[in-house]
Amino acid sequence: MHTSTAGHVWRLPAIGAVVALAAGMLVTLAPAAHAAAGATLPFTSVEAESAATTGTRTGPDYTQGTLASEASGRQAVRLTAGQRVEFTVPRASNALNIAYNVPDGQSGALNVYVNGVRLARTLPVTSKYSYIDTGWITGARTHHFFDNARLLLGQNVQAGDKIAVEPAGTQVTVDVADFEQVAPAATQPAGSVSVVSKGADPSGNGDSTQAFRDAIAAAQGGTVWIPPGDYRLTSALSGVQNVTLQGAGSWYSVVHTSRFVDQTGSSGNVHIKDFAVIGEVTERVDSSPDNFVNGSLGPNSSVSGMWIQHLKVGLWLTGNNDNLVVENNRILDTTADGINLNGTAKGVRVRNNFLRDQGDDALAMWSLYSPDTDSSFENNTVSQPNLANGIAIYGGTDIAVRNNLVSDTNALGSGIAISNQKFLDPFSPLAGTITVSGNTLVRTGAMNPNWNHPMGALRVDSYDSAINATVNITDTTITDSPYSAFEFVSGGGQGYPVRNVNVTGATVRNTGTVVVQAEAQGAATFKNVTATQVGAAGVYNCPYPANSGSFALTDGGGNSGWATTWSDCSIWPQPGQGNPEPDPNRNLAKGRPATATGSQDVYTPGKADDGDASTYWESANNAFPQSWTADLGSAYAVRRLVLKLPPSQAWGARTQTITVLGSTDGSGYTTVVAAHAYRFDPATGNTVTVPLPSGTNLRHLRLTVTANTAWPAGQFSEVEAYLTS
Repeated sequence: MHTSTAGHVWRLPAIGAVVALAAGMLVTLAPAAHAAAGATLPFTSVEAESAATTGTRTGPDYTQGTLASEASGRQAVRLTAGQRVEFTVPRASNALNIAYNVPDGQSGALNVYVNGVRLARTLPVTSKYSYIDTGWITGARTHHFFDNARLLLGQNVQAGDKIAVEPAGTQVTVDVADFEQVAPAATQPAGSVSVVSKGADPSGNGDSTQAFRDAIAAAQGGTVWIPPGDYRLTSALSGVQNVTLQGAGSWYSVVHTSRFVDQTGSSGNVHIKDFAVIGEVTERVDSSPDNFVNGSLGPNSSVSGMWIQHLKVGLWLTGNNDNLVVENNRILDTTADGINLNGTAKGVRVRNNFLRDQGDDALAMWSLYSPDTDSSFENNTVSQPNLANGIAIYGGTDIAVRNNLVSDTNALGSGIAISNQKFLDPFSPLAGTITVSGNTLVRTGAMNPNWNHPMGALRVDSYDSAINATVNITDTTITDSPYSAFEFVSGGGQGYPVRNVNVTGATVRNTGTVVVQAEAQGAATFKNVTATQVGAAGVYNCPYPANSGSFALTDGGGNSGWATTWSDCSIWPQPGQGNPEPDPNRNLAKGRPATATGSQDVYTPGKADDGDASTYWESANNAFPQSWTADLGSAYAVRRLVLKLPPSQAWGARTQTITVLGSTDGSGYTTVVAAHAYRFDPATGNTVTVPLPSGTNLRHLRLTVTANTAWPAGQFSEVEAYLTS
């Protein structure tokens, strides 16, 4: 989420479901023990790259700013004059939606052929709603390359029939086609008030704003009927309460406006259903409420069966929206969020929605001013958010994210983010129990250009404060993440801890780098987490800042396929790289998680392996013996230690009695070098070298200090470990 200071604030295996690309169709396969992830949709999508084509297939590509990186499946098909892509129809259909791109500044059409016969109608295509620039968002580049265009075919086609498209007037890159059997238009409910009876113009030529307002006023406690047609509104509706707004179906009743409902409060009982709202938002202007709903619908309201497109945000919800239900909607091509519960949400259920091509978080809860509580995102399908996360929870109490399908996130985003990033104050951090259950993440996670390192498919982020809520992550499937599967990070760089995390029952397949990317101090327990085709190593455990503390991974049993640890915190693993052989001259202890039996004041354990000899660890005073321990990440044949104190002449010579111990598992330690008195002298750099015997193999290095002739504590400014003797 990205923010502005304007009046309207925007932000900047059996276990789980398995998503497979079968014959080019995205299908969901669910084991009987768990609910299928994602929405139950009225259409079936077919990827262009899997169809027959005379065009050029592009991708796959995960590089920010490239066309293929924003495509579904990270691939698409580029068509020039005379070229086409031909889809095999997957189901009985009478309607078609195409996700496409045209070069910036161009417009044209797609000719449509059904079983070789060209239709009279074409699909208009344009770059008008694409190529969004948000220079005030750090790390953003031009984005939002794809758009969607839909067409009622005027005939029924059956599974196995052929539908082809070819460009007219411009080059077109085709991403995906959605095939749907649209039901006939609904009829007017008895007793409802038609907007046409109040003067609305279904041709779209006249301004129907006042007619809608008059119909709403006349239908209090009842239904406003929006017949089939196109209606143009020139300003937002307000004062909407105790009324149902109903259309004949989202393919038939279409309202053209960039601001549909804009109100700070309502007594509630508002039900908006079964029509389309299509805007004209071509840029993201954060000071403008260019949203389908901006503010409050009031308690016990609902939004269902809507087609929402070409707006800044679908629903930006503030105020009282208690017990709101948002379900069975399509939200496409927004320049910012799809849905944002912007504080105060209580008992809100967002379920069974489809979102594609959002310019920020597709689904977000942001606990600004007061916490979102007891609210959930359930069984939604999110595809191709192009500047943030698929689903983001920023603070809140007792929140649930269940059974969602998220695919193809791009820059600055994970598939799911559970975060204490506040953006503004007052902010309510995560509290209570955060439930993340049954979700499937496909090709999610991205390179963050601000961090210059990747974001995981599922991220838990203590960005502005420690994670103190209980975070339960269960029954997760992560497939084809370009980088890591699970990330634990303090994204603001302050090293706040991530704790109370339980990961139970996860399947990770073909992750580019690591299964666990731990960059913050804290702890998580993993149980029944299985991984296959891991690109580099099982675990990257390198908390930042280096002296902030360690991240403890507790093995709850049943884990497999990710036992190795990335060996070098000085470099980032690259997709498919594998764990490199360590440089024999590299200090294996530098930046590794360190702990101690005690510390004095600010002289914490991490300062003994931070690479800075002027900082140091000092144990609790007058309490020998004292121990300092580092986790090297993997077991190594360590042959030499270099122990240092600050080189300043202010540090007088001293002798410390030190025992070297080692362990391969962090529980049972054996003596590597027996207690010995080592002389630290500023005349020789306050440095001591400790040879280790051949045959030494350790992952956890422990130094136990039992005496110090100059100070009643153990002291080290650097502990270095090397493979060379």
